[in-house]
Amino acid sequence: MRRARGGRQTGGVSGEWLRYWRCDDRPVEAMHARFNRHVYHRHSHETYSFGVTDAGVQEFRCRGAGHRSTAGMVMAFNPDDPHDGRAGDELGFVYRIVHIGPELVAGALAGAAAGTRRPGLPLFAEPVVRDPVLADGLRRLHASLLGPAPALLRDELLDAVIVSAVRRAATRDPGAPGPPPGARVIARRARDVLAARFLEDLDAETLAAAAGASRFAVYRAFRAVYGLAPSDYQRQLRLRAARRHLAAGRPIAEAAALAGFADQSHLTRWFVRVYGITPDMFRRSAGAVRSR
Repeated sequence: MRRARGGRQTGGVSGEWLRYWRCDDRPVEAMHARFNRHVYHRHSHETYSFGVTDAGVQEFRCRGAGHRSTAGMVMAFNPDDPHDGRAGDELGFVYRIVHIGPELVAGALAGAAAGTRRPGLPLFAEPVVRDPVLADGLRRLHASLLGPAPALLRDELLDAVIVSAVRRAATRDPGAPGPPPGARVIARRARDVLAARFLEDLDAETLAAAAGASRFAVYRAFRAVYGLAPSDYQRQLRLRAARRHLAAGRPIAEAAALAGFADQSHLTRWFVRVYGITPDMFRRSAGAVRSR
């Protein structure tokens, strides 16, 4: 992880602030923030996301239940785990989070000693974990990403956190029965249409025809399997496309148009609601070598 650039946003509402960093050549991102009034819209990431609450209380819903993370607690989200987020009281909260692509997780586990890793990609059944050792490892990794650190040290800390998180907190069994097979088939067919045609102004009847079910059955199945309404999932695909265009250096207005948003303000509004940062901050966070 040699090429990266960070960004800082200060002076927000009620003393809100954030620092953000992402790697140019690997799917790794990190953020350190204080939020009071900001509310995350329900969303998910393509990555594993590991966070530590530094101070205060943050609340969120994930996998059909409400959760609270207080100082020292670790949050663990699987790829495509829908969740939201907000302050648990008027004092707000401070937290740090690292997003790690599944391919990096697989690579780190493949490099671990034989017999010490679980087969396949890990699954974190509990979104909040009390584990001071894991929390400390995440803080050290996070500090190396946002602050000057040798590239080799960052790589070592990244691998160590992945292996530690899997050994200490992961499971292959989510511990709860999933949707019936029929619902999975319906949802997958609808998702395939959304993935191929997310730029289009699709309607419920189009998804129903592709899934071979009524529009109401599609909605219920999609929510049960993916945790989001089809319209939210389509918006999320557009946001991910916008991120790719921004990372490639395209202007915000152009990225908005290419990703299917009405205009730049529409993209910005949803970008902040979902990711907590502006498209401009995301775009400016790459392309330079970190000074040491």
